[in-house]
Amino acid sequence: MKIQTQPFTDPANASLKAAEYTNDWPVVYILENGTEAYVGETFSAYSRLRQHRQSKHAQRRELKRAHIFIDEELNKSAALDIESQLIQYMAADTLFTLQNGNGGLSNHNYFDREKYKAKFEVLWTELQSMKLADKDLLQLRNLDIFKYSPYKALTEEQNLIVKKIEDDIKSHWPATYLINGEAGTGKSVLATFLIKYLTQKFKDQDFKCALVIPMTSLRKTLKRVFSKVEGLSASMVIGPNEVAGNHYDLLVVDEAHRLRRRKNLTAYGAFDTVNRKFLLDNTGTQLDWIMMSSDSQVLLFDENQNIMPGDIAHDQLRALPTVNFHLTSQLRVSAGDDYIGFIDDLLNGRHAPRKVNLKNYDLRVFESGGDMVRAIKEQDANHGLARVVAGYAWDWKTGRGEQDYDIDLEDGTKLIWNTETTDWVNSKNAINEVGCIHTVQGYDLNYVGVIIGNDLSYDPIKKLLVVKPDDYRDKKGKAGVESEEVLQRYIINIYKTLLTRGILGTYIHAVDPALNQYIANQIDKLWTGK
Repeated sequence: MKIQTQPFTDPANASLKAAEYTNDWPVVYILENGTEAYVGETFSAYSRLRQHRQSKHAQRRELKRAHIFIDEELNKSAALDIESQLIQYMAADTLFTLQNGNGGLSNHNYFDREKYKAKFEVLWTELQSMKLADKDLLQLRNLDIFKYSPYKALTEEQNLIVKKIEDDIKSHWPATYLINGEAGTGKSVLATFLIKYLTQKFKDQDFKCALVIPMTSLRKTLKRVFSKVEGLSASMVIGPNEVAGNHYDLLVVDEAHRLRRRKNLTAYGAFDTVNRKFLLDNTGTQLDWIMMSSDSQVLLFDENQNIMPGDIAHDQLRALPTVNFHLTSQLRVSAGDDYIGFIDDLLNGRHAPRKVNLKNYDLRVFESGGDMVRAIKEQDANHGLARVVAGYAWDWKTGRGEQDYDIDLEDGTKLIWNTETTDWVNSKNAINEVGCIHTVQGYDLNYVGVIIGNDLSYDPIKKLLVVKPDDYRDKKGKAGVESEEVLQRYIINIYKTLLTRGILGTYIHAVDPALNQYIANQIDKLWTGK
């Protein structure tokens, strides 16, 4: 792939009219002025750049240089793919502020796509040498601004949702959209995309929207992402209590299953204060606040990630008069739906053998917890963003200053719980700590090592998973639970959430030897089908 660089001027553009592979041939290009950039693709570099020179957008005309990527093997599908990748990676790189919107990005398969992926990697290295890109691709993939980027190409089912919401806003039709999807189906990507897309689409209509994130840690992460995206700001990412006193055209709520009711709270007074602002009694919920503060709402949730009695009940969400959607495409885990189905079967005691395709997914069970921890540290050194997490089956003794470790495994390995509660995944010492459910819910990891505590075991005689609530140590997670059956479901949901964080691989160690062997046997069945 050749990069042709020239001034972004009318005389320079005119030279493209007779150049090889710049007319009636697909090309990708970058226009930039050192601080801002625009990425595009076209069949006619001459005509398209002339249009940009005549654009009504003054900022486009202020760009100074054109970099045109020419390749005799390039086709339309590959050009769209490379354009989309350039936008995603350049937005995350933050060397330039992109003038691009986020609509119409392509992410479809086409013939010889792997070849063009390799070409893109070479192209990116060349852009680095030209000082048009800064960070390596691997570095960028591990950044929050890449993972939660509003410049991600959407799936067909995601695009249909965006189109429906856009059309309803255009027709001034207020609605509540309930979007259900399991872990890794792109709920957070859809949420950030919507805010960027609709803010730009309706920028001339005094359109007011915000992204509501119930969890403090994830909210801080997304504030940082929004602060680096043109047209967005950190102030557009808010907590549920911040909607009081404001009114929005649209509120998008990510992780809506973590909206709270007045139960097992740290500060009841603050919760009651917000209820009073809405003239609600103590039965008012954060969901009520969202509904009363906005004309339309997008509520993204996962019914399998309800983990605490204070979380909003699913029947409260489903009782709303909503437009319902269901996200099904697995976007996080490289092994796709097969792996998610396997974990669901595993945790729900379904033993039916089945052969599934895990592609190159790295799924392992470790007899030694210490060996698993060391393996995760190796993957962190190789890929970054590899973390050890665990079920809430150990007391938090270090937090109370009682001893210098929290988790004591059977092989003598001693570990501590996370010392950071906000953005722990990206904290400096995270690789030497163990994250709890509250630190990783909503996050992507490259590799996750999951320690299953004594709150989950296996009875080899009855061939049943056994959930043991007495060994579940989250006091807030237990207080006020209506029944043991509900608590058991919370514990299962926690482990499902932990076991679906890893993009490239999941490592497992269960404290109960029988459970560890059961999981190992079930994994063997994946390959043999027996």
